[in-house]
Amino acid sequence: MNNKKKNNIFIKVSFYGILSIISLIMIVPFLWMINTSFKDSTKIFSFQFIPDPFRWENYLHVLKTTPFHLFYFNSFYIAVLVTIGTIFFGSLAGYAFAKLKFKGSNLLFLCLLSTMMIPVEVITIPLFLFMRDLGLINTHVPLIAIPILGPAGVFGIFVMRQFFLLVPKELEEAAKLDGCSYFRIYWNIMLPLSKPAIATLTIFTFLTSWNEFYEPLIYINSKELMTLPLALALFTDEVGTRWELLMSASVMATVPLLVIFFFAQKQFIEGVTMTGGK
Repeated sequence: MNNKKKNNIFIKVSFYGILSIISLIMIVPFLWMINTSFKDSTKIFSFQFIPDPFRWENYLHVLKTTPFHLFYFNSFYIAVLVTIGTIFFGSLAGYAFAKLKFKGSNLLFLCLLSTMMIPVEVITIPLFLFMRDLGLINTHVPLIAIPILGPAGVFGIFVMRQFFLLVPKELEEAAKLDGCSYFRIYWNIMLPLSKPAIATLTIFTFLTSWNEFYEPLIYINSKELMTLPLALALFTDEVGTRWELLMSASVMATVPLLVIFFFAQKQFIEGVTMTGGK
């Protein structure tokens, strides 16, 4: 019995030790980013646990030399609209595929999932020509519509469908006996129950949209329409990269993601567990 307890303790210590090492490896680049954001340009690659001199001015310089608040607003409102649209259409379609049995539903769902395997580079030129013909180049419309209606939206359908499959049929049957329509069942019963799945999809979608670089690079030409990932390239020119300014801007761009995950981590973990449980 004592040997068994010792083995269990050894396994737990080894397990948490390995997790600690992996966590340290993952957090070191983030700590380097924060450390570099406070350094002087002449000491970027020097090892200093605490930068000397400690330059808060780097953050002020970023805000003064670029319309950083505008980049922030562009990224924020695009990410919010993409997230709302993905959740709304994903939950509607997910409910239909999970609870409304119709001919060919499984085949249609399989076809939708298959679109997630198409590389985005393959459809970039057709989408660009389509948006150009609609006169939507150098606008934010492609950055909102394409993620909602594209592979990211299909991922939202998949997540919500997996959750709705776990909801007992008795709830839906009871609502039908009370005279509820399909949309009312979806709106008043399914959506309130799906908060963990919605939290999971919110984090994934917001994070993806916030960090998106490829699509803004294709569709945006004007500086005032740039999103944060695209605007970070402004700190690299013919002379070189202003690392201290680039890292300061990167820190400010990362803060909203950390805040969202901090407040929604419980629902996120619960949603991942439940949507993957079927």
